[in-house]
Order: sequence, then C-alpha cells, then structure tokens
Amino acid sequence: MTTRAAVIGSGVMGHGIAQVYAMAGYSVSLYDLKDELLGKARQAIERSLSLQVREDVLTEQAKQEALARITLTTNLQEAVADADLITEAIPEVIDLKWTLFEQLEAYAKPDAIIASNTSTFSIGRLIEKAKTPQRFIITHFFNPAQLVPLVEIVRHEKTSEDVVQKTVEWIKQIGKSPVLLKKDVPGFIANRLQTALMREAFSLLASGVADAHEIDTVMKDGIGFRWAFVGPIETADFGGLDTWQRVMDNLAPELDKSEAAPAIIRKLVEKGDLGTKTGAGIYSYADTSVDDRLQKRDEQFLRLAKQKREP
Repeated sequence: MTTRAAVIGSGVMGHGIAQVYAMAGYSVSLYDLKDELLGKARQAIERSLSLQVREDVLTEQAKQEALARITLTTNLQEAVADADLITEAIPEVIDLKWTLFEQLEAYAKPDAIIASNTSTFSIGRLIEKAKTPQRFIITHFFNPAQLVPLVEIVRHEKTSEDVVQKTVEWIKQIGKSPVLLKKDVPGFIANRLQTALMREAFSLLASGVADAHEIDTVMKDGIGFRWAFVGPIETADFGGLDTWQRVMDNLAPELDKSEAAPAIIRKLVEKGDLGTKTGAGIYSYADTSVDDRLQKRDEQFLRLAKQKREP
C-alpha cells in the first residue's frame, strides 16, 4: 500500500497537491530549490487548512495532523528516497522536466511511480529520455488542487498496467475524481473544453456583445450553475438530441474559429497586466485585495464541494 508521497515543486499547484496528500493521511515530502519558496508554500497550506477549519470541513486537530505530515526539503534525493509516488509540479519547460526525471530515476525506489502534473506536454514527450518509461504517468490536477475534485490521468503504451491501476486507486484514496483518458490528446479533456468556451467568451467580449462581468455572469449563473451537476453531454440528452442538433447546426457556423490567443490577452500580456498575479488584467484589482478575492473563491468552492457530496 502506498504510504509516502513526494511533490517536486512547491508553487501554486505543488503545495496544493502536497496538502491533498497530507489531508488524506499520507506522509509527504515537499521539495523546492530554496527555503524561501518552501516557506511561502507552508504559509499557503496553513491558510488553506485554516479556511477549511472555518468552513467546518476539517477540525483543528486534523489541520495540525496534516501539517505534521508535510516535510519541507531542498534535498531532492532526500525528498524522494522513500516515496511510493512522486508528483512533478515544476514549470512547463521540457528540458527542466527531462533533467528532473533523470535525477528521479536515479534517486527513487525502483518501484516508485513518477507522475507529472503537466497540462502542456504529452506523456510520449515526457518519457522520450526515460530509462524506466513503464513507471511514468500523468496526474493532471486543477487549481486549486486542494479543492477541485478532478484529476485527469494519462498513460503511455509503455506505462505498466500495475502503475495505471495503482495511480487510479491512489487518486481515489485522496478523495479526488480520477478520469483515465483512452487517448493522449493535447490539452487532455478539461483544458480542451475550457479553451473552446473561453475562445468564444473572448470573441463575444471583443465584438462588444457584452462586457466581461456580464459574460462571466452568464457562465456563473447559467451554464456553470447547471454544469456543476449536469455535464454537457447529459445536457444534450436532457434537452433532446433533436433540439441540440438544430442548435448546433444553426450556431456552429457562427462561432469563433481563431487558432491563437485573442488580441486582448496578447496586448495585456505585453503590458505586463497578467491578472491577479500582477493586480490587473481584464479586471482591475486596484481597489480590492487579491488575497480576499481568492479566499472568497475558495470558500465558495468548499461549499459547493460539500453540496456535491450530499446524496
């Protein structure tokens, strides 16, 4: 049985994944290059756990026990030496990942599973230089990893069946909803669906159909409200496939078909306005606290998760 995990990279995704493992009762080593980065990760984990205590998801004792299960380290070999499952959550730079994987193959136990949280690279690309490709797999968490249930799992034809089954079971044990892809496609499932919707949203914004707040309201209070419990394919069944045939025949020719990021995003990136990380993006955050906005988001996610768990 898997008892120890290691997470490589303590950024936004890494510290959230480490928190998930610790909350599920597993010992986890969280690695990064600098103590300063690990200190920030520890603070983020503490804030997230404290929020879950306030929302009656965790007890104070459970919070302290989860924190006690997390070991912070800048020693990669020490981090992975006893790990049964290693999750890579470093920047999406293929050369960095290849270098890391070479180290992991040297330092980790022979039967340790090596999972990548990549959202960009195919599993085939990741294992191009691997000596033990049979133990590599993708486990794609979603931000914030400690709250969003979905984890997409992507295997390669060289990934052993034992690794696949253990990974699926592991993801279930930590309370997540695993989806094992039958094919390795760019963007997997969730990001393909999300990108298709966002392409149309930004097209509507650019053409002046509505402003950003109004478009987001349509998503949050309309489509997103339904999709929290009824997926798009179920929606078609519930609405009538004959109806949706007409809808799609009529609208498909009208939808945006651009093959690159919209101009408004490119212009803002050039200006350095990257959203909450810089205090300005499509929206302005000059008169509000980004931390408060993110905490409010997480509160709502926790409440939704509790609602979805009800029978």
